[in-house]
Amino acid sequence: MVNDIFLFVNIVQQQNLSKAAEKMGIPAATVSRRLKSLEESIGNKLIHRSARQFVLTSQGKVFYNAYAHLVEQFEMTQHQMTSQMNSLEGHLKVLAPSSISTGILRPMWSAFIKKYPQIKLELSLSNQIEDLPFSQADIALRIGPQESSMLHQKRMGAINTILITSPEYLKIHGEPDNLNQLTQHKLIGNHIISNWQMLNLETAKAQELRPRFSILINDIKLITQLVNDGLGIALLPYSEVQTHIESGSLKRILPMWQGPVRDIYAVWPSGKLLSQRAMCLRNFIHEFLMEELDDI
Repeated sequence: MVNDIFLFVNIVQQQNLSKAAEKMGIPAATVSRRLKSLEESIGNKLIHRSARQFVLTSQGKVFYNAYAHLVEQFEMTQHQMTSQMNSLEGHLKVLAPSSISTGILRPMWSAFIKKYPQIKLELSLSNQIEDLPFSQADIALRIGPQESSMLHQKRMGAINTILITSPEYLKIHGEPDNLNQLTQHKLIGNHIISNWQMLNLETAKAQELRPRFSILINDIKLITQLVNDGLGIALLPYSEVQTHIESGSLKRILPMWQGPVRDIYAVWPSGKLLSQRAMCLRNFIHEFLMEELDDI
């Protein structure tokens, strides 16, 4: 009945069933049928209409005056919300992991802010997974696919993980020749990748390691620093250690072996439409990662 009330108010405002049908994008016959159904449900004739005449009955005037302002207010609010959803101006709240945001994505954030200064970015960084609906964020970045059916998700890209250490560490402890020799070394681990699923790039052979870590840390940047200080061997995303490898402060070991691939996903609540601002950021991140990861 609510939809029929909206229809009735639009008929009165247009003073014509055909014009109301055109505005609402439905057939004129449907408008006529639904108006008749509304009149039957309330037990009163609302409009006297003929080929030359369109006049509200007394009951029709009461009915229109009761609901017209509510319909107009709803349509105005709907229009404002649609305009806001389709605008590249305004607030955009994003959840993202600290590790990749201050690592591989750091230049992306700067580039996005410079390109879209009219978007007010609220960026909440944490390596802990925050509840997306509760946070009222528009979109979030996650490492790995999400199991929740309450979320939409799109894969943005993938980062390889590799074994790295420092030249200073190798001078003291020597370089392992195979994965099994890692048990003789000081290993620095993180909570995200506690078991090392290794893949041989030459033979496609897979091997799982359950390392006994000398140190266990939940921050990749600190792990990188400790490895840089010669304190052990770690399995880290290549994107985090690329510059250190290029400068010579870190060295990749057992290069024929690669660790788990870390997929990056954009996620958002399944019951929520993405605003134009959120879609803009999602596409911007995807394009950035495709270009960045091609170079790695």
